Amino acid sequence: MHVKTMEGLAGASTNYNLLKVPVRVFKEARRRGDMGTMERAMEYASDFAGKTRAYQEKAEEGMKEEAVEAEERKKLELEETIERRREEHRELEEQTESSKIPQTDTLEVSEEGKKLSESLNCSRPEIPQEKPEPPQNPLLYHQTGTVSPAEPAEGFIHISI
Repeated sequence: MHVKTMEGLAGASTNYNLLKVPVRVFKEARRRGDMGTMERAMEYASDFAGKTRAYQEKAEEGMKEEAVEAEERKKLELEETIERRREEHRELEEQTESSKIPQTDTLEVSEEGKKLSESLNCSRPEIPQEKPEPPQNPLLYHQTGTVSPAEPAEGFIHISI
């Protein structure tokens, strides 16, 4: 809570409570018919009422300042969040850029290795260039270890979680 707001609320509350005393004295003097005491009590009451009004205005001013500060704080937090998101986006883009580059290992075979390979008649294994296509007909695997072709399902399947 803003300092002006707290000071205004405390001052207004205190002066309002102090206002009750001269009003009570005024009522007692009116019952007795004492005009001098009534006038003095009203002067005190008007002073306390004026101070109460001044403190109320101070509290309102403090609340306005607090609202402005909260709005500024909110804007700063929003800007920080946007900047953080942009940085995360940049990092993600860099990671995707680096993942686009194929990462392969190279192997150098020495002359001795080449001669040994030729003497053993080792041929280079074929590396498949394309992924094999999955079978067109789905298969069912049973607990017994047998495989059977899947039959198309008929009707509806209801699943509840």
